[in-house]
Amino acid sequence: MSRPFAIGVQLPEVEREVRWPELRKMAITAEAVGFDSVWVGDHLLYQTPEGARGPWEAWSLLAAIGAVTEHVQIGPLVAATSFHSPTMLAKKAATVDEISNGRLIVGLGAGWNQTEYEAFGFPFDHRASRFEEAFTVIRTLLRDGSIDFAGKYYTARDCELVPRPRPGGPPLMIGSQGPRVLRATLPHVDMWNAWHAWYGNTPSGLTTLLTKLDAACEEVGRDPSEVARTVAIMIRTPGGTGRIYGDSEHEGSNAIAGSPAEIADRLMTFASTGIDHAQLVLDPITTESIEWTAQILAILDAG
Repeated sequence: MSRPFAIGVQLPEVEREVRWPELRKMAITAEAVGFDSVWVGDHLLYQTPEGARGPWEAWSLLAAIGAVTEHVQIGPLVAATSFHSPTMLAKKAATVDEISNGRLIVGLGAGWNQTEYEAFGFPFDHRASRFEEAFTVIRTLLRDGSIDFAGKYYTARDCELVPRPRPGGPPLMIGSQGPRVLRATLPHVDMWNAWHAWYGNTPSGLTTLLTKLDAACEEVGRDPSEVARTVAIMIRTPGGTGRIYGDSEHEGSNAIAGSPAEIADRLMTFASTGIDHAQLVLDPITTESIEWTAQILAILDAG
């Protein structure tokens, strides 16, 4: 197989209401047709012109997906650290990693959607400071199994994860382009992730963003080559009319469209940027669109 980089797929979030039997079928189909990973968004509530929208709770979904699949990596794209105490988030991650037999990637972010914070009663202030403390707790627990920590926002006194996570814990991925969050995480994470709107869904835009990532790594003394690059890429498949998002400010890019061969050719141009893993954001996102995208994977695999 000569696939230029690993390729995953993001399951539905707020495009429409999707129940577990369909989500289960999508995850199993994605594995069957050759995707390398399956991802879910971590959000709770959006208020849109069409009314309230929201997905199912991310960690519960990941546990279920981990139980019904065998080979694909799984992960949140990305988990808001402020939706749970950091100790509990680490416990959830260790449990999901165990259920999936070591296939979890722990994607983390500071969160941004104020609506869901207010609705569910989570503090929205000092998000970067809260994230820095939460990240320290989560990272230490997953990698070392224990921590004794007292911060301004979080406390974890003689906390241990028992049973212990796998040695070294699951890989950590940061989904952020914020300078402060990058400074706090780049010395420690295994992977970095960018949403397609951040770089316009184009290789040239991504190259510019990756240059900034390299500089951020060097600023904290980290070799840029040690941080794997993962990016969401938006793809339009037959029947796509524009994927619905919870917030218009986070749409921001045109989908790659065309025949399977044309889309595969466009994806090949991303290989030159040096990415290691892509999460396809499909429009529409259905079992049928996942099956259709298998043609793209076959073309990429054939070289």
